[in-house]
Amino acid sequence: MRFLYCALFASLLFTVSCKSPSEEKQKAKAEPYALKQTMYYGGDIITMEGASPRYAEALVQREGQIVYVGNLSGAREKFDGKVTEVNLNGKTMLPGFIDGHVHFGGLGAQAVGANLLAEPDGQVNTIDDLIKEMTGWYEENGTDKTQGWIIGMGYDDAVLAEKRHPTKEDLDKVSLDVPVMAVHISGHFASVNSAGLEKIGYNADTPDPQGGVIRRVEGTSEPNGVLEELAAIPAMIKAISPVEPDLVSYYFDKAQEMVLSYGYTTAQEGRAMENHEQLVDYAQQGKLKIDVVSYIDYAYQQYLRTDWVGVRYKDHYRIGGIKLTLDGSPQGRTAWRTEPYLIPPDGQQERYSGYPAIPDDKDVQAVVDSAFANNWQLLAHTNGDAAADQLIRAVADASEKYGNDDRRTVLIHGQLLRMDQLDSLQKYDMVASLFPMHTFYWGDWYKEIIGPEKAQQISPIKSALNKGVPVTSHTDAPVALPNLMMIMHTTVNRVSRSGTVMGPGERLTPYEALKCITEWSAWQHFEEDRKGTLVPGKLADLVILDKNPLKVDPMTLKDIVVLETIKEGETVFRRDAGN
Repeated sequence: MRFLYCALFASLLFTVSCKSPSEEKQKAKAEPYALKQTMYYGGDIITMEGASPRYAEALVQREGQIVYVGNLSGAREKFDGKVTEVNLNGKTMLPGFIDGHVHFGGLGAQAVGANLLAEPDGQVNTIDDLIKEMTGWYEENGTDKTQGWIIGMGYDDAVLAEKRHPTKEDLDKVSLDVPVMAVHISGHFASVNSAGLEKIGYNADTPDPQGGVIRRVEGTSEPNGVLEELAAIPAMIKAISPVEPDLVSYYFDKAQEMVLSYGYTTAQEGRAMENHEQLVDYAQQGKLKIDVVSYIDYAYQQYLRTDWVGVRYKDHYRIGGIKLTLDGSPQGRTAWRTEPYLIPPDGQQERYSGYPAIPDDKDVQAVVDSAFANNWQLLAHTNGDAAADQLIRAVADASEKYGNDDRRTVLIHGQLLRMDQLDSLQKYDMVASLFPMHTFYWGDWYKEIIGPEKAQQISPIKSALNKGVPVTSHTDAPVALPNLMMIMHTTVNRVSRSGTVMGPGERLTPYEALKCITEWSAWQHFEEDRKGTLVPGKLADLVILDKNPLKVDPMTLKDIVVLETIKEGETVFRRDAGN
């Protein structure tokens, strides 16, 4: 009868196995397994599911997808003889990191140019240090890879001993003949030498552009070399953005190497302009090893009408939506506030409170309406509370016109958000991607420029979470290094350079801080179906750390090192033993 039973079904289905389950299991063990599978075990595997940490003893990926997460005995029973086994040897595995906001396209310039960051990320603590660093970089590198400029990135006037920006007179000491540009850590200022001013075309007769300031030599209209906002950004982008194809690839290679070393498996280009076309070319050449999602500057909406827009990647690249910038940087005192700064910048009057990037609400409304009408996700840079008010007004109006179902509009930075504004973010289902790294880098400076009490309230991420606002955190690199362990450190500890705790009530737990760069950031980017947690069916985007962030002294979080980055099952970065 057994033979007849099998024969009947064979005639209906063309082929069938009539072996018992035990026979099938023995056959599977005896034959080489056709698909590439890897089993990880022997360390802390944190799945990032749920409200509290969950651990698994083993994870198995097959052809870039997670197929098993659970106990080791179950993994061995199911996959014995069919996997490559990797012993984590006590290390920690997490979902690959996803930064809430970073500028992938700017990281190449950070990697290629002179490092002007202060300690602990660099050695520029005085203007003399800056001059020395840029001079040494020029002697070693020349300007073949920097469009004829001597370029450095990351100086911080709030930390420099002189407490000011370098001027053209300072940078003329680097070179009188070659244009020099020092980019501020915020990315909202640049200082140039005399040759740089000439190359840009700024002189005593040049008016300030809307949304920007050309600072002047006191008592004259002559530029002093310090450029703010839209007086700086277009010239800066031109100086640090290569156009020759080989050089473009070189910059993207360097950017990718950097983020891979910090555990990124998805990176954001947080304000794409013409470099969108360069990213498309780089992706189509098959050079992207991780996913890159771009948010297109509102002035380049033609790119949002291409087939690169969507929630699925092509060649590891896609456009996620539109970017709107409404003000500047609080540490640079160009963020737009409803109250004045206690110390106005050079050349500004008392009661100065920063300024908008787009003064007319009607212009802002037009961009937000366009995003809502076309169902483009909107990311909006707002640091000051006046800028946040402007955004909330526009989102409220657009919501009435077009509806507001699952748009995930993102307010970026939000350093000076008020508590009532958090209620508005919750009302309009907005995401707050905040920047607690400021507590370390500029916490002491905030005490001076906005006052000790308000300084305690910067980047109110715990309050946002408590009010039901979805949150993520970010590096905004190349503002700082794209070091997500530093972001985690500052989100958890909120300790300034001097050791002052900046708003203890705004600290997140280590697990919440990890959520910000894994599960919650995947959700922000509409990718929660395939990223952010370690569950079967999702991509095998993984990172291996030397220590478990949930088990170390929180003050040592910044010292945790990425050992390996794995994108869709393939190792794309592995740290050498000596590094």
